[in-house]
Amino acid sequence: MSERQTFSDIDLATARKLAANPGAMLVDVRENWEFEEFNEGGINIPLAEIRNRRDLVRDCDTIIVICTNGVRSRVAAMDYCRVPEWAEKKIFHVKGGILEAE
Repeated sequence: MSERQTFSDIDLATARKLAANPGAMLVDVRENWEFEEFNEGGINIPLAEIRNRRDLVRDCDTIIVICTNGVRSRVAAMDYCRVPEWAEKKIFHVKGGILEAE
């Protein structure tokens, strides 16, 4: 039995640096209206839609998940870790979310 993929907690500054790399994608899992109000870039996939919209990040080597305070993004990171075909991906969770920087 293979080990389950895990994610790493990172801060917002590290997330910004990682997101600038080729093959990396910042995924904001807040609701659309929250993303439109303010965001750190990347793409918006609300938490309730992450399973149905995995195709948007399928080709990324690195996935960085963010939300307001880190709760929803942690759930999303755990979900991404459960995809068996994604065992080689690097998955990061922004601990403390966008509010961490304020």
